[in-house]
Amino acid sequence: MKSLFIFCFIISVAQLAVSAADSSTKPNIVFIMADDLAWADTGFNGTKFYETPNIDKLCKSGMKYNRAYSGGPNCLPTRACLVSGMYTPRTKIWTPGGKAKGKKAWMKLDVPSQGDKQEKTKTTLDPSVTSIAEVLKTAGYTTARFGKWHVGPDTQGFDISDQNGKGDTSGKSYYGNVDVHEWLTDASCKFIKDNKDKPFFLYLTHWDVHTPIRARKDVTAKYQKKLDSKKWDRQWSPVYSAMIEAVDISVGRVTATLKELGLEKNTLVIFTSDNGGHSITSNKPLKGQKGAFYEGGVRVPTCMAWPSVIAPGSENNTPITSVDFMPTFAELAGAKLPTQQPVDGTSIVPLLHGKSIPERSIFWHYPLYLSAYNPDGQVHNVAGTDRPYWRAVPSSMITRGPWKLMHLFEDNSIRLYNVDKDIGESKDLSKEHPEKAAALFAELKKWQADTKAWIPTKQNANFDPKAPGNTRKGKGKNKK
Repeated sequence: MKSLFIFCFIISVAQLAVSAADSSTKPNIVFIMADDLAWADTGFNGTKFYETPNIDKLCKSGMKYNRAYSGGPNCLPTRACLVSGMYTPRTKIWTPGGKAKGKKAWMKLDVPSQGDKQEKTKTTLDPSVTSIAEVLKTAGYTTARFGKWHVGPDTQGFDISDQNGKGDTSGKSYYGNVDVHEWLTDASCKFIKDNKDKPFFLYLTHWDVHTPIRARKDVTAKYQKKLDSKKWDRQWSPVYSAMIEAVDISVGRVTATLKELGLEKNTLVIFTSDNGGHSITSNKPLKGQKGAFYEGGVRVPTCMAWPSVIAPGSENNTPITSVDFMPTFAELAGAKLPTQQPVDGTSIVPLLHGKSIPERSIFWHYPLYLSAYNPDGQVHNVAGTDRPYWRAVPSSMITRGPWKLMHLFEDNSIRLYNVDKDIGESKDLSKEHPEKAAALFAELKKWQADTKAWIPTKQNANFDPKAPGNTRKGKGKNKK
């Protein structure tokens, strides 16, 4: 009996040692991002037409984040936030092209528009910025970026930086390429296999489902048949559906590779989008779409799986955003964060373990204008009129807990919403809750000052709200 006790004790100690060794192993990190995928476009967020079985399986095996936000309302600022760990006023990256888009005569404030100089805006990250890849490399990680980059010619320290999965480093765009999702996935799976014996960071950023809306004909035919099979609540796009399936298949192949190599338990897999959906899809029940500060522009589908850490089938309602990933990954890797630049995010490692983090505020800033392409996106009127036109107007935003406050620069007004009770942001509560509005507004103004956020105040000399112009309803579906 005594020898049996000693034997069991030895086995227990050995098991504890193995467990300790496992916990000290640096996890692999796989970050998969779709382009322009709406919050409501995944099965785990309720879509009835699109099919995302692999993404849903990933979500079911881990944690769904119900209030995950992109760092910006469109692709470029979000990617800059993620790569740099800094909010947009620090990067000065607001939008692709760096200019306001829409009818100049309907812009009340003077901001850079087509043909104007761009002193207040940037379209690339400065090479001096320490990136999320460079942070992880200090902890011994091999890093690769496959797919859309968008933040400039500098590779920001990635060991591999490849636009199409076939070695293209030119910066060429692959929007609308019906094969690029497969090339990127091939390259990603190969990278995983080549680096299975050491910690790695894979940043897989799909070109899909960004416009132009194109997909393989056989997959499109499948969804056309589905659309024709019954009466649906709207005229869903079979081509767009096929683009979503391409991303979903990629997620399935990547996760299968991890499992095949025995890496699944030591790999954190994240799936998300860079902003809300565009006009080809429905963002309901959210208000607005890509480009807007309403939930339809910045709330994104997000799930994370890590079998040895994250409880399967779990959900989290804590607001998180793009700048949180740098400090999160640094903590997981035991890496040092940069000291020569601010790190605006918060590590969400406790959330992975089912714990909480202290309540904090999250911020956004967009000092330009952006016109809408259809009525669903026209969430702001031309100043001084009741004519909806803008997806976005110069503004800042803060969210804390269930509350969300917008500061609109044209008239220095505010709007307050409780997004837990009113996910569609249908009612401005600033008059009903003046103390809450005042407190959030004061915090937002302090943040604007601390980050030296550019706030346009000069009126556009050519502003004419009565000027004729096309409201562009239903047009421009292949535009950014």
